[in-house]
Amino acid sequence: MTKISPEEEERRKKAILDNMSPRRRKHILKKGYDGWDPFQEPKDPIDIRTDKTKRTTQMLVREFLQAQKIEEYSNEYGRGVLDICLGMINNDEKSRGMFEFACWYKNLLEKEVQV
Repeated sequence: MTKISPEEEERRKKAILDNMSPRRRKHILKKGYDGWDPFQEPKDPIDIRTDKTKRTTQMLVREFLQAQKIEEYSNEYGRGVLDICLGMINNDEKSRGMFEFACWYKNLLEKEVQV
């Protein structure tokens, strides 16, 4: 890509502003014409969040539910799996607390009830 002169860039910037609707032009001028950059590069798409195993939420939920017997879970069960999965990947305190309690309770049952 060829580099354009500052004068040419300013001419293009003014042309873009002049072709805008009055309402949008007013918004740009209110925020500050000098700080406005109509030539900004687009931002990168948001990273798809993954866990430490490099799996997305969708992959984790699908993998977990496929390991379950379909007759043994409902839509509500699946929503619960998705909710805690999202919370775990986003490092949500509430989800971490629910996970740690579930692990603790499972160990308690194994020790005291012999499930």
